[in-house]
Amino acid sequence: MNEIVFALIAFFGWGTGDIFGTVAARKLGGFSSTLWSYVFRVIIFAILIPFYLVDLSRLTIEMFLFNIFLGVIGIIGLVSFNEGLKGGNAALVGTIAASYVMLVVIFSIIFLKEAITQSQIISILVIFIGLILSTLDLKQLKKSKVILNRSILLALIAMIVWGFYFTFIKIPVKQIGWFWPNYITVALFPLIFIFAKLRKVKLHSPKYKGAFWFAFVSALLIGIAEYSFIFGINTGLTTIVAPIAGAYPILFVILAFLVFKDPITRQQKFGILITLIGIVLLSVF
Repeated sequence: MNEIVFALIAFFGWGTGDIFGTVAARKLGGFSSTLWSYVFRVIIFAILIPFYLVDLSRLTIEMFLFNIFLGVIGIIGLVSFNEGLKGGNAALVGTIAASYVMLVVIFSIIFLKEAITQSQIISILVIFIGLILSTLDLKQLKKSKVILNRSILLALIAMIVWGFYFTFIKIPVKQIGWFWPNYITVALFPLIFIFAKLRKVKLHSPKYKGAFWFAFVSALLIGIAEYSFIFGINTGLTTIVAPIAGAYPILFVILAFLVFKDPITRQQKFGILITLIGIVLLSVF
């Protein structure tokens, strides 16, 4: 039951963090807001380092390199997602990328040998269907011809690498605890800086256009969400934690309606309801 609590904390952290992150992104741009989100998380959670230094005694060179590898592909997923949003259908790109949750479940069953019941499978499918309905405008999609363009390919890359990252992060977590695997990942923020420079993307100070506190609060909430997710998979099954935590886009849709006055369609309302039902069922089962 503990993993359900941590999954819900991650759900709320990611959903609310993305609201502040959206404001920061609109002021700073995608790359600058992403870079400062990583930098702030390194600074904020550095306060925990003295309490978990002892865990590093269990970190082998092989596991450190594996953690670096996971961090790199996690950043590749984030960059691919941001690039996909630039030139494609944002709802479609977001929905494809968010489907990494299903890959996490599949990978966890195949590679981590996690057992899952038929009732849990049904609940996860309900959550996934609800996510699609709440984030994707199916009527608009029918009117437009969707082809396998660059944006969709980038969204697929994000989906695959995030599915891999959030599945196999459990391996270093089991060896060195819940703190260091994610901290090592965010400490790779110079890679974002280098990529932005290679792409000749202008980077702004976090104070640009008054974005500092939006970026800072977003980083804090997202950091709490990430650590809650990792703590959840350390105490329970990834196949249970990932679908609940990964359903956070429905919270973003609700908060976007309240904060940005983005309209919510009847289909989205139905999708939100379906997703919440799936979360409740998965929690019960």
